[in-house]
Amino acid sequence: MMKMKALGVAVALAVAGSAWAANVRDELIKPIEPAKVDNPAKVELGKKLWFEPRLSMSGIISCNTCHNLSMGGTDNLKTSIGHGWKAGPVNSPTVYNSSLAIAQFWDGRAADLKEQAGGPIQADVEMNMPHTLAIDILQSIPGYVAEFKSVYGKDKIDIEMITDAIAVFEETLVTPNSRFDKWLKGDDKALSEKELAGYTLFKESGCVACHNGPAAGGTSFQRMGVVEPYKTTSPAEGRSAVTGVDADRFNFKVPTLRNVELTYPYFHDGEAATLEQAVDTMGRLQLGRTYSEDEIGKIVAFLKTLTGELPQISMPILPPSSNETPRPDPFK
Repeated sequence: MMKMKALGVAVALAVAGSAWAANVRDELIKPIEPAKVDNPAKVELGKKLWFEPRLSMSGIISCNTCHNLSMGGTDNLKTSIGHGWKAGPVNSPTVYNSSLAIAQFWDGRAADLKEQAGGPIQADVEMNMPHTLAIDILQSIPGYVAEFKSVYGKDKIDIEMITDAIAVFEETLVTPNSRFDKWLKGDDKALSEKELAGYTLFKESGCVACHNGPAAGGTSFQRMGVVEPYKTTSPAEGRSAVTGVDADRFNFKVPTLRNVELTYPYFHDGEAATLEQAVDTMGRLQLGRTYSEDEIGKIVAFLKTLTGELPQISMPILPPSSNETPRPDPFK
């Protein structure tokens, strides 16, 4: 009897789940699904490495410095500050929902999160730490040696393990259950009249041609300045720096609009300080349309409904250095 009852509950839940899925509205923007964790130990190791400042030459910069998980996965600066107070060339894109993107970095030079994770560690304008030295530092810390051994089954740490663990942690940084997602799943009360009008305008203007999919962006590379040229002092070339094709100049990965109210300033050069400014610029340069103040207000209201549930991250306790661990000199 109990088995039959349990089976009935399982069937009911499955039917309810199917009905819920069937209620998803037919829109180009799709709901974000919660993260699935297959290897909690690897995620925990990746989280420690994410917050690990000893992976930088100065000993004070971590992945979280430029992609602060408490600030929408960004640093809210026009361009980031790296090793020796060097100014970075581009605005730091949010790390939240980055696993949903077609590629990584504004110019797409990294195919996936694992490939991306190794770049900032050794970049002289970011963490300035050669991979060989980063490995030596982690290898000198008994706590890390034991944890890598537990996760990967090897005594010797290598850069592949480091970037893999960081990438697996990043894959958990998704933000489901925004009010817009709830509306997509059939909750008519999730959006106000103004927010829904903003989405209708956003969609009818053609914004969804680029800002689509679960991340509302990140699915393609597009030219910045289609109708009017975009004027900037930024040295960033876009895709042409990767492909070597001049026609790809000023083509950048379309940024996600998820949690966009948290990820200011906007664009690859951080020149748009506010959402209102970003919407106005995109309307004119990409669509050839000058939005009224009222229209901008409606679109911004819609964009704020894309803020999802940010994962609750407990701060990891990093293992202490040993006597053999090289000590950083941040003032060099």
